[in-house]
Amino acid sequence: MLAPAVRFLPRFVSRTTFSRPVSTLSSNPRIKVFPADASRASFLLSYLEDEPPNQRLAIGFSTTDPPTPGSFVENQTFSKILYEVLSEHAHKDKDLLAQAQAFAGPGGATLGSGGAFFSQKNKNRSNKVGGGGGAGGASAQGGAGGGGHGGYVHLSDSRNPPDFGRIAWPEDILGSIEVDQSGSIIGKLEPSGTYRIITNEGILGLSPFLAEKLVERLRAEDKKDKS
Repeated sequence: MLAPAVRFLPRFVSRTTFSRPVSTLSSNPRIKVFPADASRASFLLSYLEDEPPNQRLAIGFSTTDPPTPGSFVENQTFSKILYEVLSEHAHKDKDLLAQAQAFAGPGGATLGSGGAFFSQKNKNRSNKVGGGGGAGGASAQGGAGGGGHGGYVHLSDSRNPPDFGRIAWPEDILGSIEVDQSGSIIGKLEPSGTYRIITNEGILGLSPFLAEKLVERLRAEDKKDKS
């Protein structure tokens, strides 16, 4: 008597793809950290999460994680893109618009988060006066409550917000934008020339609106690089 034939069915093994979680900076979770080389002797910082990272669009490189002012090397291509984005979108940022409106309000010149207002003739002084620790005052201000003249408001990094009515430190000021006596923004952001991407207080703190606009531009650049 023949033994019944045994049919062997193929076994389908479920394969699960595991992806390595991308490391982020604790001080700024939007910024991703990648090994810059196989030895892990240096690190690449990026707003984009794709692997391998696009080095052309990196914020910069660091020999330590987390980065420090002494270990960080800025990527000039990224800095150029950053200021192009700020020039295009900073005047639409709600925080900067609120500061501009405060410019025309009672008391005219004090503001709570971005620095202080400067009359046009005193704008250049903003780069010479500190303020995150209270060193910079709000004495050189214009505006409806400060003489009824136009002036400038600063766009400052959020890593080290100045005290109320004070001026951010020069290394924290991304740029300035002109405001008329009614609190309306005129034109686009002018780079400060003193801003540093990383300081002892942190690294590149933009508002959610501006950070998203920056990421959109970086993704567009990355897509062009891959096409």
